[in-house]
Amino acid sequence: MSKPIPESGYEFEHVFRFTQSDVVKFAEVTGDHNPVHLDEAYAAQTNFRKPIMHGFLSGSIFSKVFGTVYPGIGTIYLEQQMIFKRPMFVDTEYTAHFKILQADSEKGILLIECRLVDETKKVCLEGNAKLLNKDVFKK
Repeated sequence: MSKPIPESGYEFEHVFRFTQSDVVKFAEVTGDHNPVHLDEAYAAQTNFRKPIMHGFLSGSIFSKVFGTVYPGIGTIYLEQQMIFKRPMFVDTEYTAHFKILQADSEKGILLIECRLVDETKKVCLEGNAKLLNKDVFKK
């Protein structure tokens, strides 16, 4: 199935979840061993009451979608803005919503609005991505 040629207003989404094992792996790779992510007893003493995911692990779903789903292979990140609005937790279903704000076919550049929402439709993370992928504009 071919992907649609990007144009302003085009929207798409991706449902995902992370596990505690994913959080542990992320901590190992980044070296961020903050106990709010890894230690249930510590996290229980915080406002969150349980471990929260690393913000950048949550935002990594953008990279996965852009590099493998849409626009897909060949996509290069130029910029990513992320505003963390609410904590995110493991073993919870989230939906990543995307909307193309600008599509420059000459330069192969896309400006995409990104939002992660929880099961109650509350926004947990939002921002914009600027991507380069000239191939997605070809038929």
